[in-house]
Amino acid sequence: QVQLVESGGGLVQAGGSLRLSCAASGRTFSRSIMAWFRQAPGKEREFVAGIMRSGGNTYADSVKGRFTISRDNAKNTVYLQMNSLKPEDTAVYYCAADEHTMYPQRGLGAYDYWGQGTQVTVSS
Repeated sequence: QVQLVESGGGLVQAGGSLRLSCAASGRTFSRSIMAWFRQAPGKEREFVAGIMRSGGNTYADSVKGRFTISRDNAKNTVYLQMNSLKPEDTAVYYCAADEHTMYPQRGLGAYDYWGQGTQVTVSS
């Protein structure tokens, strides 16, 4: 069983930055694909960024060039550095872990474990 706990959310003005963290329990972290998703009010949960075991990553077009995903396998932690934030980035951000595939998937169903989410609010 893997538990994921996100932190680092908050309120920030447009153009500002936040760094989200996701701490994972369990022995399989280093073998897992890790990803960040987000869900805005009234919208479906959507893929934001994913990172492979080796550190290779992929991003949604809407955040490419502004967000950076990284991982520290020694600390069982994945990060999401968010720069140049926009009001449309406002959402609950979720961390997810996939123990079975080789490449970050954009569909929710690929992920085995989810965190409880952390709120990010960007004011204009």
